[in-house]
Amino acid sequence: MISMNKHVLRAAAATAGVLALTGALTACGGSGQGGDDDKTVTLVTHDSFAVSKPVLKKFTERTGYTVKVLRGGDAGAAVNQAVLNKGNPQGDVFFGVDNTLLSRALGKGVFEPYKADGLGHVPAELQLDKERNRVTPVDSGEICVNYDRGWFEKRDRTPPDSLDDLADPEYKNLLVTPNAATSSPGLGFLLATVDEYGDSGWEDYWKKLRANGVEVVDGWEQAYNERFSGSAGGKGKGDRPLVVSYASSPPAEVLGKKPLPAEAPTGIAKRTCFQQTEFAGLLEGARNAEGGRALLDYMLSRTFQEDLPLQMFVNPAREDAELPEVFTKYGRSTGDAATMDPARIDEHRERWIKSWTSIVVK
Repeated sequence: MISMNKHVLRAAAATAGVLALTGALTACGGSGQGGDDDKTVTLVTHDSFAVSKPVLKKFTERTGYTVKVLRGGDAGAAVNQAVLNKGNPQGDVFFGVDNTLLSRALGKGVFEPYKADGLGHVPAELQLDKERNRVTPVDSGEICVNYDRGWFEKRDRTPPDSLDDLADPEYKNLLVTPNAATSSPGLGFLLATVDEYGDSGWEDYWKKLRANGVEVVDGWEQAYNERFSGSAGGKGKGDRPLVVSYASSPPAEVLGKKPLPAEAPTGIAKRTCFQQTEFAGLLEGARNAEGGRALLDYMLSRTFQEDLPLQMFVNPAREDAELPEVFTKYGRSTGDAATMDPARIDEHRERWIKSWTSIVVK
C-alpha cells in the first residue's frame, strides 16, 4: 500500500484510521480523465492513498497547480489499468506501483523518464530504475502477517511467528490474505513464500495453507478492515485474527489514544515479511507533463515525505525525513524481511500467480 506499508507500508500500505480522505481530496479536484486545464495535475493511484489537506494545499501554494486524485482499486488493479491505458492515460502521474509489479509497468512503457528533485536523499537500494529514472521511489515498508493480540490472549494461545507456523493446524481458519493476482500486499506475501521455500516447495506450502483454511479476498482494504478481527476501522467485526498487512500497521491502531499503550493491540509475525518499495512516475502521454514533474518533485520534498508515516503508515524514501514518535515506537521494521531481484520477479511472476491461483482460488 506500502500504503501502510502501504501500509509498510506501502503499505501500503494505508490502514484503518486514514482512509476517510476521499472527500477531502475531491475538494482539490473532481473525478474524470486527465487534467481539466494546465493548472490541474491528475494523480492516478490505489484506494489506500492518503495525504493531508495542508500538504496538498502547500503544493498548490508553491506551484499554482491543483491536485485531482483518481483511485483505481487495489495497487495490482490500478497498475493493470495503467498498462491498459498506456499512451492515453487517465492522468499525469501514477503512484503505487511497487517492486513486485514494477517490471510489468516498465516493460510496457507506461512511464516517461524524469529525475525528480530530492532523489539524492534517497538510498541507492530503493532506486530500482536509477539508470533511466522512469519511476521515483516514494516510500518503503514490509508486508507481514499481523495478529490480533487480544484474540490470542483471551484464548491463552500463542500467535504465529513464521510462515511454517501459519500451516500448523493450531492456526486453522485464522488467516486472511489479499489476492496475489490483484493486490500488491497479496503478491508480496506470495513472493515471501517463494523466497522461503524455493521453486520446489512453495506450491506445496500453499496447498497446506489452503487445507488449513486460508481465506482469500480481493484487496487489502477488505482483508484488513472487513475480515481482520483486530482492525479499529472494522470495529472488530471480522473473525480472522491473522491478516496479511504491514509491519507498520500497528501504529494506526494506537493513533489518537491517550495515554498511549505499552504496546499496540496488533502484533507482527516477524518471520513472514517481504520488503516493498512504492514508486511514482510521469505517465507516458500525460496532458500536463510539466505539472506532473512538479508533483513528483514535491512527493520527494520533506513536506510530503514527513506526512507519509501517519497518513499511509509507510517509511519515507528520504533518509533525512523525520519520523513521528508513535511511528518509531510501534511501527519498527522487523529487519528480517525477504527480498527478491526484480528481474527474477519479472521472469516468473505471471507463472507464479497462475499456479497460485489454481491452488488457492477455486
